[in-house]
Amino acid sequence: MTATERREEIMRIIVVRRRENMTNLARELGVTTRTIRNDILVLTSSYPLETVRGHGGGVYLPDDYQPYKNTLSRKHTETILNLKGRVSEDEWKELEQILREHSPWFPDLDK
Repeated sequence: MTATERREEIMRIIVVRRRENMTNLARELGVTTRTIRNDILVLTSSYPLETVRGHGGGVYLPDDYQPYKNTLSRKHTETILNLKGRVSEDEWKELEQILREHSPWFPDLDK
């Protein structure tokens, strides 16, 4: 797993759980808590993550934060790309349009 993939996974976890501690994230992702802290530092430049130190602390998203629900994940992008050659040309054009509009991974993965 690359650093980018790990950070995406951290955000997925936090969006679902709303709050998590560094130790659990590190264990779940198979890295050190230092790596998680560094990732959180990077993520705070793009997301409204907040951290609390000490007992009961961790990283969390404000209650009013809702991520865009119209963005495809890397896995979903790969799944759609795997349909290339299995669907009609017109269907593929529609799928490409969906990827262009909703996937931050396209066209990089289509090589």
